[in-house]
Amino acid sequence: MKLYHISFNNLRRRKGKMIFLVVGLLIGIATIVALMSITDSMASDIEERLNRFGANIVMVPRNDNLSLSYGGITVGGVSYTMKELDEADLPKIRKIKNSMNIGIIAPKVLGIKKIKGKEALLMGADIEAELTLKTWWQYAGTLANSKKELILGSEAAKTLALAIGDIVELGDSQLTVAAILQSTGGQEDGIVIGDLHEIQRILGKEGKISLVEIAAFCRGCPISEMTLQIAEKFPNARVTALKQAVMAKMQSIELVKSFSYGIAGLVIFIGSLLVFVTMMGSVNERTREIGIFRAIGFRQGHVMQIMLLEAIVVGLIGGVLGYIIGSFIAWGVIPYVIKGGTFSGPDFPLGGISIILAVSLSLLASLYPAHKASRLDPSAALRAL
Repeated sequence: MKLYHISFNNLRRRKGKMIFLVVGLLIGIATIVALMSITDSMASDIEERLNRFGANIVMVPRNDNLSLSYGGITVGGVSYTMKELDEADLPKIRKIKNSMNIGIIAPKVLGIKKIKGKEALLMGADIEAELTLKTWWQYAGTLANSKKELILGSEAAKTLALAIGDIVELGDSQLTVAAILQSTGGQEDGIVIGDLHEIQRILGKEGKISLVEIAAFCRGCPISEMTLQIAEKFPNARVTALKQAVMAKMQSIELVKSFSYGIAGLVIFIGSLLVFVTMMGSVNERTREIGIFRAIGFRQGHVMQIMLLEAIVVGLIGGVLGYIIGSFIAWGVIPYVIKGGTFSGPDFPLGGISIILAVSLSLLASLYPAHKASRLDPSAALRAL
């Protein structure tokens, strides 16, 4: 008879204790799998929501002048030339080492034009990219993606006394006010926004870009490295990472992860304690059986192998069942925890980790009981017969 036959026979004879051990591990592993799956989905959801708050990398032309504005107030009467970026160079951003982490690229051109006798700040932008980047913008009106449409900030509309449908003459062009933004409290309240290439033509800045906003956040994205990589492609530009936005995003996600890991650690400790106590009880109950094994010539290593083989079997069963049940729990809970969230499907790497964890946990908790069993004195054990 092989040693594993003895282990399997012991488990079959003691079905109640085996089920108890499996259930203990199963609950622990299922809890961990469910928590990790839910946390991963929550982190992805938080990441997606935070990404809607706009760009976190800004690229502007480099200049040697100090800033002429403070607190949103710009000193008037002072002008200086600024070398602008070339629109033709923008594809270089997609060629950096971490290009797979680049999301939306929103180029803009800025300039001053008189509208109804008043100076107004014009901003030419890729309207589709801008609306995708600034998801908090709410506006009245309808956009038809025409180059002859304008979007007015709330303050700009009031100051210029313009309404939806009005015609605005800019140079030789006639543009229609298609939408008016609701007040955001930001810089967009006082600007007039139009199609990038149309505004470039009106300002006489064909092919020129005043600044570029880039949304490039994802889990683990090296924002600082990406900033340097973009700066290498654009030596005449100043590339700045909005570190506060990135840190806020990372902290939110890490907070959720830390909570999940803390709960998982507690469950692991309880599960290992349960296995340890149960295996110790099993050793005490099997004193006579172990004594017979030792009396007929079984070595200490043989006894340990029998006990640890039982632990491996229990760990395998508990790990597999725990992963399956944990995945089903996550599948059922995620739609309630995350509005509109869906279970992304079985995570097989997590399943492998769960099984390894369950077996390792069972083995570690059984080491001392197995060692104690192997060192039982055969004569003392036989006296218990």
